[in-house]
Amino acid sequence: MEVLHFNNETFKKEVLESDVPVLVDFWATWCGPCRAFAPTLDKLAAASNGEFKVGKVDVDENEDLAAEYGIQSIPTVIVFKGGEPAFRHTGALTLQDLLDKVK
Repeated sequence: MEVLHFNNETFKKEVLESDVPVLVDFWATWCGPCRAFAPTLDKLAAASNGEFKVGKVDVDENEDLAAEYGIQSIPTVIVFKGGEPAFRHTGALTLQDLLDKVK
């Protein structure tokens, strides 16, 4: 599976109403640490086997979502389970750390 891109219109259906856990990376194109973290997210998505989703929300294009979830620094990762935030971390994490949190 590949990294998905969520926005104001798709977030409810793809994340909040998902039957599987969803890891959401709040990021921006100009953010160096966000770009450095991207390959880890790609690996995580490839390892999902349909057990969870991995996606991104561009905070510049989706300011309402960033505000709703109190995003003040990026990258910030939130894992949603059953439509509710179950884990939150600001900054990069290792692939294993992400796997442990999303499963």
